[in-house]
Amino acid sequence: MASHFSCDEDLYYPVTSYPKTNSWNKRLDCCSWDGVTCDGITGNIVGLDLTCSWLRGTLHSNSSLLLLQHLRSLNLSGNNFVGSQISPNLSAFAKLTHLNLSRSHFLGTVPGEISRLSKLVSLDLSYNYDVTYSFPSLVLENTIFTKLLQNLTIVRKLVLDEVNMSTISPMSFAKLPSSLTHLRVSACSMGGMFPDIVFRLPSLITLCLRSNPNMFGILPKSNWTGPLAYLCLDGTSFSGVIPDSIGNMKRLTMLSLSDCKFTGHIPSSLWNLKQLQVLYLAGNNFSGVVEFEIFTKFKNLRMLNVSLALNLTYSTLKYKFPKLEVLGLPSCNLTKFPYFLNSLEILTRLDLSFNRISGEIPKWFWGISPNTLELLDLSHNLLEGGIQQLYWKRLRYINLLNNSFRGPLPIPPPSTSYFIADNNNFTGKIPSSICQLSSLRYLCLFNNTLSGNMPSCFGNMTNLFYLNLRNNKLQGPLPRSLVKCANLAILFLGYNELCDIFPRWLEAPHLQQLDLEHNQFYGRIKLTNFELSFPALEAFFVSNNNFTGEWSTEVFSNTSLVVIDLSNNKFGGPIPLPSSVTFYYSIESNKMTGRISPLICNATKLEVINLSHNSLIGTLPRCLTNFSTDLSVLNLQMNHLEGTIPQSFCWRNSLKTLDLSRNHFEGTLPRSFVNCRCLEVLDLSDNQIEDKFPTWLGTLPELKVLILRSNNFKDLLNIPEGAHLFSKLHILDLSNNNFKGPLPANLIMNFKAMVDDENGRDKPLYMEWIYRGSFYETSVTVMMKGLDIELVKILTVFKTIDLSHNSFQGGIPEVFGDLHSLIGLNLSHNHLTGFIPPTLGNLTKLEWLDLSSNKLSGEIPRVLGDLASLGYLNLSKNQLTGRIPQDKHLSTFSSNFFSGNPGLCGTPLPKACPGDAQPPLPSSLSNFNHKGHESWLKQKEVWIGYASGIVIGMSIAYIAFETGRPRWFARGVRMLERKAAKWMEKPNRKAIKFHGS
Repeated sequence: MASHFSCDEDLYYPVTSYPKTNSWNKRLDCCSWDGVTCDGITGNIVGLDLTCSWLRGTLHSNSSLLLLQHLRSLNLSGNNFVGSQISPNLSAFAKLTHLNLSRSHFLGTVPGEISRLSKLVSLDLSYNYDVTYSFPSLVLENTIFTKLLQNLTIVRKLVLDEVNMSTISPMSFAKLPSSLTHLRVSACSMGGMFPDIVFRLPSLITLCLRSNPNMFGILPKSNWTGPLAYLCLDGTSFSGVIPDSIGNMKRLTMLSLSDCKFTGHIPSSLWNLKQLQVLYLAGNNFSGVVEFEIFTKFKNLRMLNVSLALNLTYSTLKYKFPKLEVLGLPSCNLTKFPYFLNSLEILTRLDLSFNRISGEIPKWFWGISPNTLELLDLSHNLLEGGIQQLYWKRLRYINLLNNSFRGPLPIPPPSTSYFIADNNNFTGKIPSSICQLSSLRYLCLFNNTLSGNMPSCFGNMTNLFYLNLRNNKLQGPLPRSLVKCANLAILFLGYNELCDIFPRWLEAPHLQQLDLEHNQFYGRIKLTNFELSFPALEAFFVSNNNFTGEWSTEVFSNTSLVVIDLSNNKFGGPIPLPSSVTFYYSIESNKMTGRISPLICNATKLEVINLSHNSLIGTLPRCLTNFSTDLSVLNLQMNHLEGTIPQSFCWRNSLKTLDLSRNHFEGTLPRSFVNCRCLEVLDLSDNQIEDKFPTWLGTLPELKVLILRSNNFKDLLNIPEGAHLFSKLHILDLSNNNFKGPLPANLIMNFKAMVDDENGRDKPLYMEWIYRGSFYETSVTVMMKGLDIELVKILTVFKTIDLSHNSFQGGIPEVFGDLHSLIGLNLSHNHLTGFIPPTLGNLTKLEWLDLSSNKLSGEIPRVLGDLASLGYLNLSKNQLTGRIPQDKHLSTFSSNFFSGNPGLCGTPLPKACPGDAQPPLPSSLSNFNHKGHESWLKQKEVWIGYASGIVIGMSIAYIAFETGRPRWFARGVRMLERKAAKWMEKPNRKAIKFHGS
């Protein structure tokens, strides 16, 4: 039965596939059959070549193939034996000299019996993937490989590309026989030192180690001669200089050293390799400037790929490469299109990515190799303007990623298999003419401004494997013709305006990832048998839509879903349990009810659990805190959960975020929290926990956020002097509890992260974590500038202390002035006395300071007026005296922030100081009508933050992958950050706590 095969579409394996066995006629001599070779004397079948013959299904160990005892050559490459393991019975072919099982979807461990084929001179097990082409499926273990080396003493060709050899040391290759002529072990997950003795094997012609990033070594500096013709080390960690001895390898026709760690100058001896046809040097750290003209010395050059500082004349045609078929000049700092490209007549691949080429594409460029060009990569440049037409007749791959192209989407020729145009400014509808691209497998138009409906004919592209239309403005329903895309594995439609019911009609048996998030899908998802509707689905994203209804608790149980994101919908009913293989599970912001079933603990692979913002009741299952050592995020905030927090947190757990806020938990804190050595965020706010301050939490080495607000914590904050606790803390919120006594100076001394001014050096911008392609951002609620603000993205530079609404007494410790990176400080509503310490003037990053509702006395320190970032200052309801400093910006704050201090005078208060003229009436800004302003805001959907860029918005984002390309999707919130920051600059405007729809 015919199926989808890679042979016809693989740019690197151009073999035409056809069903050879269909022509076999039992009435004819089998020696005449296509692919069959017989011995001229005995008539025995000695050769069977069924390369790319449309063979499909399981190759059983009792196959009639094994009856061919005289077989010397067997080639089954390029077929689809999905689910088949390599049969150990192949060892029955005692005379076999050539065995090729490549590119046929074999899986499992290579059987040790293969090593019994002692007459093998050629063995090829390369490029066996799972059925979706996602990952290699063959494993070669160390013990089996050792036997191979021992028994295959006359082997000449060993091809193991993309076989998992992670348990094998490269030093094993030192035992290869001297007869070896070809060794290929690309992308085998090997790590360690590669023995340089292999370079000196007397018969070695081909050595290819590419795409083993943890394999390292150096090139021989002396005694290096031999017949080596093909050397491929790209994508390894080979380092050092390219030695002068490279010039001794006169027979080299291919030298591929891209993406290694080579340094130094290109040796002059390299230019002596007159036979060189392929030269790849891109992606290293070479120094010096290379004259581009020197590459013209290689008269036989067919492929050139370099990323060097080039001395190149843009406008000349003098660079002659009569045989050049492949040209790559990525990361060469080009600013224009070199005109010599116009003289290349047989170019098949052109890569000018990661340069600084700007402006529109010149007209002459469209005439480059019009009859031969198959691959064009212009990604990551500064190109602008529109593209009317792509003229190349044989184009199969085009990449326009990360430019500024605009206008209508260009449609490539019908031959195209890969079309990548994300991160541009293409506008308008997707033309229906795109449906004529019957060969298209990969279409990525993410992050443009495409609008209108998806063309109804989309399903005509029946070979489509990957479709990414995220982050556009597409509308309307999904085209029902998509049901014809039977090979579809990846469907990303998130962040559009699509409006439809759930596409359970899709019937895509190979669909692995489905992304519908942030659209306007609605209605019930009527999937009682999820594994039957989407048997291969691994990632399910339907967040931020209008889906309703209830899920069966067992709907996901028998699926292969590793990611389930149902957040921000209107689902009700009990929680649907995740699959046993799920690692990311979110039902945040729905209407889920009932209890959390202990059966959730059967999903032992879980790394992220987010059940927040629902109506869950009952107590926590005791297993939830110790069922998995992989769990990193447990977010249960804003439910109706009650009882005590489970006392057992397992040792060596991976928990980074624990958020139990806004529930009804009571009792004391579990002392087993100390087992959470990775914990960074702990939010227990708005519960009924009754305990003393947990000093012992200070031993957690990574703790950055501790929020215990609005509980029943009490007594003194006694911290031993000299104790090294809470050194990485960024946010401390103990507000609205029953703490008493003096402010804890010894505790404040420990806040090293607030003392150090890191300026973001080598730090991520936000507190966020990436979980195997999925993305989690921590959110907390803090009191900021007088209002509760939910920070859905926490900047790592966001450092605040809130001790308000307690019963602290005594003075404000001067040690607060040592916290140089502090952004917010709230000590309001306590019983503090004494002066405001002038050391607070050291807090140059401070944006808000609230000391209101205390018993502070004395004058306002003038140094507070020097705090240029200070946008909110509340000193009201104290016993302060004297003049408000007038020569600083303190006088521009609202009078409300100084009221309740009978001894204060001067602007902005209406009370004049002795000897002053009557102050002017308050400005219109000071009399800002807050009620009117808030009323206006209620009519708007607002995302808002503070001047450093805190964003109020979405809390979870899925990031899809792109083969060999940047994997992370930009979120479009940076512009909102800037707008919100500007809005917040005015000191008496209110920040509004806002929850999106």
